Amino acid sequence: MGNLTLNIQGMSCGHCVSAIETSVGDLAGVSRVKVKLDDAQVEVSFNESQVSLDTIKETIEDQGYEVG
Repeated sequence: MGNLTLNIQGMSCGHCVSAIETSVGDLAGVSRVKVKLDDAQVEVSFNESQVSLDTIKETIEDQGYEVG
């Protein structure tokens, strides 16, 4: 099980939090997603054999946010 914290640019409201938590949370292999709006971060716990870091980043970017 992998755990990571990603810095996200472009989040400004509760909709941003919901969009990221829902889209990343729906990925197979992701067990936990927690967006910290004030810190501009996303914490993700995932099974590395089911989903890659690149897929998680791409999913966030597809929502219109930049992973830094």
